[in-house]
Amino acid sequence: MASQQDVPDEYLDGYVEAVADASATGRRLTRDELDARRALGERAAEAGLGLRALVAAHLARTHTGNLGTRVTVDAVVAAGAQAIDAFAEGYERAQRQTMRREEAARREFIDDLLYGRSDLGQLAERAERFGLRLAGEHAIAVARGDSAYEEGDTVAREIERAVIARFGNRNILLTTKEGRLVCIAPGDQTEVLTYFAKQAYAAADGGGQVAIGRPQSGPGGVVQSYEEALGALDLATRLDLDTPVLRSADLLVYPVLTRDRQAMTDLVHNTLGPLHHARGGAQPLIDTLMAYFDSGCVSAEAARQLSLSVRAFTYRLARIHQLTGIDPAVPADRYTLQTAVIGARLLGWPTESSPRPPSGSAPSQHVPGGAAPSILAGNGQTSTSATC
Repeated sequence: MASQQDVPDEYLDGYVEAVADASATGRRLTRDELDARRALGERAAEAGLGLRALVAAHLARTHTGNLGTRVTVDAVVAAGAQAIDAFAEGYERAQRQTMRREEAARREFIDDLLYGRSDLGQLAERAERFGLRLAGEHAIAVARGDSAYEEGDTVAREIERAVIARFGNRNILLTTKEGRLVCIAPGDQTEVLTYFAKQAYAAADGGGQVAIGRPQSGPGGVVQSYEEALGALDLATRLDLDTPVLRSADLLVYPVLTRDRQAMTDLVHNTLGPLHHARGGAQPLIDTLMAYFDSGCVSAEAARQLSLSVRAFTYRLARIHQLTGIDPAVPADRYTLQTAVIGARLLGWPTESSPRPPSGSAPSQHVPGGAAPSILAGNGQTSTSATC
């Protein structure tokens, strides 16, 4: 930062004359004189000079300048304060304008980066201005809380300060986007996103959730990692996953299941549709299957989750077998039911508008198949066994 000796005279131009004249007559500075000081303050800010050094230079000029013999100390102090205040006003106004321009440029860059709307070569060049080198791999973490994150709010700033204090500006960028807090970090620095997730979860008092996308290369990889993180949060909402930190690498099975939406819809309706004939509709039996699979197919634990007796719970399983023709207790049958239940959660089935099978229709016929990976919808992990 410049010292008062380094401040060019051009930024003090007219100061002594205005203060001397105003002090001699006891008047206030005129509008033209104040506007001139404001304009010089703006120019000084644009030149990158420090405000403290500029104020010190003005005060020094007050002591050493030729103010005449007809002035009083009080008059000089009053006129000098007006002049310096106008100068500082112009300086601060220029700084605010610069900050708004910088923030607009940063926001535009972030939008282009996360949505892939700009030329990749130009995007990489712009990224360096904000401390990112997009040539390597990057991963993105997205945090959501009970309330939306706003740019510059207290919580977002505290999280950013904590991350930067721990890791410095090591190719890291934090921002807000659509009410969520986003952290971009090099793909080989997983500890950055892990620490960010910890800070975000703690700041939300345990009511938030963080999703981390897989590391991807280049500017296009940033978009892909961001979309994976958003997709993980969406899956958590639809599947009622309460895991504090979700990793998209652990949830890859779900996009596979929903890639052919029509096939999944057919599976859900054909397998679970007969449950509509149950007293109370399909939802209680769907909840029964969810609890059964989430508990590792342990009836006693699933019954406890639903506040049912074990006898009542096993009756529900028997009713599911009766209606669908598929026995949840048979390992070879279980995968079909479990996949259909996951599909129902992903599709939001059943709803009031869900089609019901015709009255008196026969249960769906199921041919037991071979073992296949089991998907535990409760925690997003996969198992290599068809049994729970």
